[in-house]
Amino acid sequence: MALELSIVVPMHNEAGNVVRLAHEIAAVLAPGTFEVLLVDDGSSDATLAEALRLRRAIPELRVLGHTKRLGQSAAIWSGVRAARAAWIVTLDGDGQNDPADIPELLKARSDAGDASVRLVVGHRTRRHDSAWRRVQSRIANGVRRGLLGDRTPDTGCGLKLFARDTFLALPSFTHMHRFLPALFLREGARVISIPVGHRPRTVGRSKYAMLDRLGAGLVDLVGVLWLLRRGWPKAMVRELTSATAVELADLTTESLDALGSLHGYRGLPYVPRRGASPRHRPRGRRAPLAH
Repeated sequence: MALELSIVVPMHNEAGNVVRLAHEIAAVLAPGTFEVLLVDDGSSDATLAEALRLRRAIPELRVLGHTKRLGQSAAIWSGVRAARAAWIVTLDGDGQNDPADIPELLKARSDAGDASVRLVVGHRTRRHDSAWRRVQSRIANGVRRGLLGDRTPDTGCGLKLFARDTFLALPSFTHMHRFLPALFLREGARVISIPVGHRPRTVGRSKYAMLDRLGAGLVDLVGVLWLLRRGWPKAMVRELTSATAVELADLTTESLDALGSLHGYRGLPYVPRRGASPRHRPRGRRAPLAH
């Protein structure tokens, strides 16, 4: 049976959360349809050892490890690259994302009935964080949404479902996981958000401080703005297998000239639009056609 889903969980010093989170993920998905990739990002505690011990209890589990800490985005990228399924779900390793919401992500993608939906993002409508952290997140999301126009209320939510091939086509950089909606939109994909649960952290502590988020976020934001302004709508590209007179009639004269220059011709014949009178023929010199 082909794998339907790869669950990628980046972790750094989360020894107290590994066991519970891995078992929760395995409990909500049908055996044989998924794999779980725990990516240890250079932990200095027993995270890696705990993950390795779980492989007997959870046969779908795979463990990857960075030799040194590279960051959350790098851990996600390593997991996605090693994944075997066409669709990826990511969760934070701190246990605050609820694996019970994974089926809701899949349902939202299915209900959309649109192959262009390549990213489903969780929206933590009731966050169990400190008031100060909620303020930070609200400010960061508002700034990103206003400048990038990604129309996503909670880009920082770690619970996401996305297409592996689209993700791997994105430019990779530190902190890219914070900008996935904007980057997917740049690739011509459709992005949707759905409400998901959020749980209090019971073990460990956050790896980010306010100044870390602010400093890195501003630099990254400038870089992403640069990328967005230099992209093009890739979803509009299609392969043409034949060129009938009707199809050519729908092209502008400028397009015909451009096509001609690409193929080494000059002065492509003018094909009038259906019902057009001769007086609408464009002016300009054209090279004589070869006989």
